[in-house]
Amino acid sequence: MTEQTIFTILLIIITFDFSLERILSFLNRKSAQKPIPKELEGIYDQEKYAKSQAYNREVSQFSTFSATFSFVLLVLAIYNGWFGMLDQWIRTFSPLSLLSPLIFFGILFIISDVISMPFSIYRNFVIEEKYGFNKMTAKTFILDKIKGYILTIIIGGLLLALLIYFVNAIGSDFWYYFWAVMTAFVLFANLFYTSLILPLFNKLTPMSDGELKSSIEAYCEKVKFPLKNIFIMDGSKRSSKGNAFFSGLGKKKKVVLFDTLVEKHSTQELTAVFAHEVGHFKKKHILLSTIFSIALMGFMLFLFSRMAYSGEVSWAMGGQTSALHLNLLAFFILYSPISTILGIVGNIISRKNEFEADAYAKETYDGTPLITGLKKMSADHLSNLTPHPAYVFVHYSHPPLKERVRALEE
Repeated sequence: MTEQTIFTILLIIITFDFSLERILSFLNRKSAQKPIPKELEGIYDQEKYAKSQAYNREVSQFSTFSATFSFVLLVLAIYNGWFGMLDQWIRTFSPLSLLSPLIFFGILFIISDVISMPFSIYRNFVIEEKYGFNKMTAKTFILDKIKGYILTIIIGGLLLALLIYFVNAIGSDFWYYFWAVMTAFVLFANLFYTSLILPLFNKLTPMSDGELKSSIEAYCEKVKFPLKNIFIMDGSKRSSKGNAFFSGLGKKKKVVLFDTLVEKHSTQELTAVFAHEVGHFKKKHILLSTIFSIALMGFMLFLFSRMAYSGEVSWAMGGQTSALHLNLLAFFILYSPISTILGIVGNIISRKNEFEADAYAKETYDGTPLITGLKKMSADHLSNLTPHPAYVFVHYSHPPLKERVRALEE
């Protein structure tokens, strides 16, 4: 395949992805203006529903603006060969094959973050603030950025350095070795995320004795679910939105409830939410999801190994000579259609898993408080109650609230 053909394909893929997302966003924005479904009547009064529609419309319009800006910038960068120019400039002072890619992606990371920061600030401190969600201070925002930079440099830099070393030292079979490294990393992250990474950003407090803890412990005993690690996270330091999640494998498993969730829901609702999370574990959703992710990673690395050494790909990106970092950047673009398809498949599986976890909670605890809890959470988040089916099909990892309520009421 010639460099001109690759260059054309790159631009076609970028344009198609952007166009698809804008169409889906437009359909979803229009669908959000529909009346409240009968199954969900009572969640909002008319005033709050109008507020929900205004919030979702504003978020969608802002996302379209930021995505359009990014799209134009990326097209200009590829069309004018800016990535190749950056590569040539780096080569003037960094001839080492190991350092050049690290410097290249380091510079792109800084440029990308500087460009995206105003959008992030506006989203948090204007839109989220306007609708009463933002609780983040400027200090927290800055500290999050600094911590994020440090983690990116340490973890991202180390993994990228290993990839570069394997590509240069092993040849086209490098992907076997790097896949092993990434598998170990994913397993480590699953086991220790809430112990090592999350505490850098949030405070996790063991659930104190009381009605809620007693209810959860009684449920755990009923379903024979050995769990001592139940934590409350100070999600309120960033947002008023509540959530809960399950993390870890084996003895490292933990359930984390946001303090905002605990404050706004009854003991029965929170226990039902907890039962839903237990359902994910009992149905082996977390384990299967981890295996699925590792398998996809191996597939992606195998595909990349087919083009890692291609001079034509580097030239299509504006390079003068073959460069691993240019090929890696091009690969992420060329892989995006496959990524979209696999993402859709993953979301289909995820939505099925959510139905199964809901059913487990209904079977082992009670579906009624889970319904009321889900409705409260949607109302508190000003969620879109009428998302467009096409948008749901492509992007939703959870079923729309109407479908979950309908399944729980059957």
